[in-house]
Amino acid sequence: MMNNIEIREAIKESGFKHWQIADMIGIADTTFCRMLRRELPEDKKQEILTAMQIAKGRT
Repeated sequence: MMNNIEIREAIKESGFKHWQIADMIGIADTTFCRMLRRELPEDKKQEILTAMQIAKGRT
């Protein structure tokens, strides 16, 4: 089973690249990709979704 399905789908729909999201939340892109391998806690998922929403508002 793939972890973080809702986050992965949100990333795909947003059009952002993984490295862009990593930059938004202040971590390295390799760290972000490793984070997605295991199910994230709800607060971390919300942080990622919020960062994408804020960035979408700027574009």
